[in-house]
Amino acid sequence: MDETVPTICIVGSGAAGLAAALAAAETARARARACRVVLIDRARQGEHGGNTRFSPSYMRMAAPDRVAPGFEDDLNEVSGGRMDPAYVKRLATEAPATMAWLMGHGIAFDKPVYYLSAGPPRIQPIGGGAGLLQALEHAVRTAGIATRYACEAERLLVASTGGVEGIEIRAESGSLETINAHAVVLASGGFAGNGEMLAQHLGPGADSLAPISPGTRFNTGDGIRMALAAGAQPAGDWRGMHAEPVDPRSRNSAPVVLLYPYSIVVDSTGRRFFDEGAGLVHETWETFARTIHFATPGRIAYAILDAKLYDIDGYQRAIRSQVPPHQASTISELAALIGVPAVALQETVAHYNAAATGDPALFDATRMDGLAAEAALSPPKSNWCRRLDLPPYLAYPLIGAIAYTFGGIETNAAAEVLGAGGPIPGLFAAGEITGHFYGTAPNAVAMLRALVFGRIAGAGAVVSCLRRTARR
Repeated sequence: MDETVPTICIVGSGAAGLAAALAAAETARARARACRVVLIDRARQGEHGGNTRFSPSYMRMAAPDRVAPGFEDDLNEVSGGRMDPAYVKRLATEAPATMAWLMGHGIAFDKPVYYLSAGPPRIQPIGGGAGLLQALEHAVRTAGIATRYACEAERLLVASTGGVEGIEIRAESGSLETINAHAVVLASGGFAGNGEMLAQHLGPGADSLAPISPGTRFNTGDGIRMALAAGAQPAGDWRGMHAEPVDPRSRNSAPVVLLYPYSIVVDSTGRRFFDEGAGLVHETWETFARTIHFATPGRIAYAILDAKLYDIDGYQRAIRSQVPPHQASTISELAALIGVPAVALQETVAHYNAAATGDPALFDATRMDGLAAEAALSPPKSNWCRRLDLPPYLAYPLIGAIAYTFGGIETNAAAEVLGAGGPIPGLFAAGEITGHFYGTAPNAVAMLRALVFGRIAGAGAVVSCLRRTARR
């Protein structure tokens, strides 16, 4: 290892990795210390950036300068009290400063219009994840940080004293190379792109989950594997994932169709299997997507609607598929178009319509309106229950697609990776690789925590470098 210039290696060039690299360069410059920052990514240039490149990048904030009241309580509630409160508090405290930092690098924010229903407040970088990536990459290049693409991280090099002293990588040519480093930041995502790990932790059939974006396939769990081998502690819900219902016909990235609360959803036999109105879309989409994939014939479902869809103001905001729905003048004709038994679908619609006895004037797509079906309907329809009786009839096919996994490595509020005896010297991590989510992903938090803790990790890595080199 070159003792004269402290070196930091960042693994992964999504939001967390870019934030870490930029923060490291700026922290070193602020301390008037030379510091070499190396950023590597397993993807080829142009395919890099993981999920960030394709993400809408919503962030759970009331405005760039503040999180909403109750932010910490909400995260505690959605995780069943299992999220580290110190981690959540640091996230809430540092979020405004991180947004200000991003704005200082030319990133502007607005309020997205995506979901039809109400939910926690969110902001979004203009241009989404692609715009965020472009701005951060420009800042990284300006800071003099070089990025190496098509480099697969193989293993962490650990000193006899337990501290990280470098990383072994495999170049595109297949040759192995060592990068000596005084600190390493792992920001390489979870294991949503690793079929073997998905089947091991999420159960049989998980290996066939569709990736929600082209970038998801690069999240192969390499960073998790390396960190565990180096003594990191596992954390998070290893059976958990964030999944969403998407249109399998679409070639768009993340072609979600979030109209299902206002529909009836049937499987390939023409039968309902899910309470479409159980909650707001961000409260039910993970369970819905998981149910489609693991518990429905053929792992496909169909959202059935009628022409009253077009009366919902801004309904297009809930659709990211560019493919129009199947459309027919009768339920029987619609069944033929989607390959569902006509008699079964007609019976399902008839039973549903008979139970839809509430006042349709109460229908309100923006909130849980209490317009429920009669109690005899099974499964129930708890909200947004109005008859399907106005042709043309519409059908969107839906499958479950995986965005990211919850299981990962344990980190603290300083983004330090924890081993059995505390922080592993010189090892930091941020983003989806870290195991902090349980049960259900808190809405619009994944990108926020990637940026906040990526920045914390990069700055911390410089401090660690300087401290470790000063002792030599």
